[in-house]
Amino acid sequence: MRPRLPDKTVGIEGRPMKKVLTVSELNKYIKDLVSGDMILSGLWVRGEISNFKSHYSGHYYFTLKDEKAVLRCVMFRSYASAVPFLPENGMKVLIRGYISVYERDGQYQLYAEEIQPDGVGALYIAFEKLKNKLRAEGLFDESRKKKLPYMPDSIGVVTSSTGAVIRDIINVLTRRFYHVKIKLYPVQVQGEQAAGQIAAAVRRFNQLGNVDVIIVARGGGSLEELWAFNEEIVARSIYESKIPVISAVGHETDFTICDFAASARAATPTAAARLVIPDGVALRRDLARQRRRLHRGAAALVRHRRERLDNLAQRSFLARPLQILLQPRQNLDQTVYRFRSAFSRQLEQRRHALAGFAARLADLNPMAVLGRGFAVVRAEKGIIKTVRQLSPGQTVTLQFQDGEAEAIIQTLEGE
Repeated sequence: MRPRLPDKTVGIEGRPMKKVLTVSELNKYIKDLVSGDMILSGLWVRGEISNFKSHYSGHYYFTLKDEKAVLRCVMFRSYASAVPFLPENGMKVLIRGYISVYERDGQYQLYAEEIQPDGVGALYIAFEKLKNKLRAEGLFDESRKKKLPYMPDSIGVVTSSTGAVIRDIINVLTRRFYHVKIKLYPVQVQGEQAAGQIAAAVRRFNQLGNVDVIIVARGGGSLEELWAFNEEIVARSIYESKIPVISAVGHETDFTICDFAASARAATPTAAARLVIPDGVALRRDLARQRRRLHRGAAALVRHRRERLDNLAQRSFLARPLQILLQPRQNLDQTVYRFRSAFSRQLEQRRHALAGFAARLADLNPMAVLGRGFAVVRAEKGIIKTVRQLSPGQTVTLQFQDGEAEAIIQTLEGE
């Protein structure tokens, strides 16, 4: 049914005027006309994105174009939030939506409800974009990954409580090491709620701190079924985890964002159970082998030490242990004797030298000269050494060995 126009209006001369509409009425009429078209109310359009803008409100505004024409498009936040990738200029896409008129501007535009890359699956594009983004942020750096414990006492498992995965993990773990503790945090492994539950489980284990390692696991499936493990919220929860995380999602050929963010990847959940803890049987076998090697090594060491001790016991110094002390004592006595002899010789030499010095000093003593009949003549100016220092009638003092006497010079003879 076509939309109803407003009633006719009478002109100035009284004649009726046909279809006199306001602009808003016309735009509304065209909008109703376009909205009622079955083809335009639900269609797919192929084109290239240009002038893309992501508004702060969450809406997308862009233009879709081909070689000959352009089409304005809008995608409201309720639909944009479900797009698994961020559209970009130049991206070729398929858009599902409907055509309607924006009454205020009088322009028709495509109201998009779904966007898919043209020629490549949307999920694959979203996977690659998120992987590149998180890699650039360093979430996949090997240097930041935690080392797996060699012998964990308690293992946390994040998976469905009803699937075969948890049964396989429990069977392998208990078979490999019977006393290991397993703590299950049940979550949905696909669907809209799965990603949030998986991230919450990883964070909860970190809050409790009651496990040594975490296994995030699910069985195989399509890319769509495994998509929860490609969500950014899951990757960030694993990156922020202080507990090492093993990703065991899908089959060996399946890769998820979870695998890249985890401390380690296991090809399957069963492989994760084998990776997380050593085989108890093999460990006991290896322990027994090491024990035998230790016993053989200890026996060989004891035998070698005993042989060495026997060889030492046969040596002469052990047969006469006091000889070890007597020889140094004899050496000391000889050293003391040599020291005393050398000291005595040095002392005698010093005594003879001193006696010679004393004799020389005695010869040089002026009193000794006086004892041989000589006297020292002194005047007021000092000792008289020559006749020229005297004059007739001068009084002088004569010093003998045993005293002094005064004399008066009578005559002088000499030069």
